[in-house]
Amino acid sequence: MDAEGLGWLLVPLHQLVSWGAAGAMVFGGVVPYIPQYRDIRRTQNAEGFSTYVCLVLLVANILRILFWFGRRFEAPLLWQSVVMILAMLLMLKLCTEVRVASELTVHRRVFADLEPRHFWRWSRFGDYVQCVLAFSGVAGCVTYLSLDSALFVESLGFLAVLTEAMLGVPQLCRNHRHRSTEGMSIKMVLMWTSGDTFKTAYFLLNGAPLQFSVCGLLQVVVDLAILGQAYVFTRHPLKPAPHAAHPASAKAL
Repeated sequence: MDAEGLGWLLVPLHQLVSWGAAGAMVFGGVVPYIPQYRDIRRTQNAEGFSTYVCLVLLVANILRILFWFGRRFEAPLLWQSVVMILAMLLMLKLCTEVRVASELTVHRRVFADLEPRHFWRWSRFGDYVQCVLAFSGVAGCVTYLSLDSALFVESLGFLAVLTEAMLGVPQLCRNHRHRSTEGMSIKMVLMWTSGDTFKTAYFLLNGAPLQFSVCGLLQVVVDLAILGQAYVFTRHPLKPAPHAAHPASAKAL
């Protein structure tokens, strides 16, 4: 059978592959967080997961949605941002409930206090929602007033993808600070790596704006660095401090 005879099969097959790739782009980004979400719910311990990951993704995807109003990119990338924002709010809700339940202090921190030292460490999920809405409102107003500026639109797109590229940095810093990856889901990071690799290839093959490709490549590098931490810290765990320590040393700890 010649190529023309197979045309009736190749066209719908190509459409099916395109729909599958689009679906993977929309929902694939949230899949890595499912193992971490389940681990936190099962252990009732959220210390191994940095909620600043949620902050980075919320900011990045809000900016990406605003960038779409200035430069219309593919719809799957837009819907991916919407789905990711909802997923990060669910992660924050669970982490907040678990952390507050385990706190011994009765002091409650709220967004309205505007205390920098308590930023993103509030005691109610509603405070995170208020912060996200406030940021969205301010950023939306600035974007609306500046849409006529091509420089602003391109800068907004670059800022969105640069912020997203920093996704793994909070987790990377937390692991380095504690010299441990305990509590972090390795499955989550492996899915980050595979998802970011797929996403970067999708950007390159579909001619997405250059900012997206740069973002994807940087994310893959950070993912690999976190996997490297998991390997090193597992082979060389941090030794516990001796119980009998000099008073000055104990204070430093």
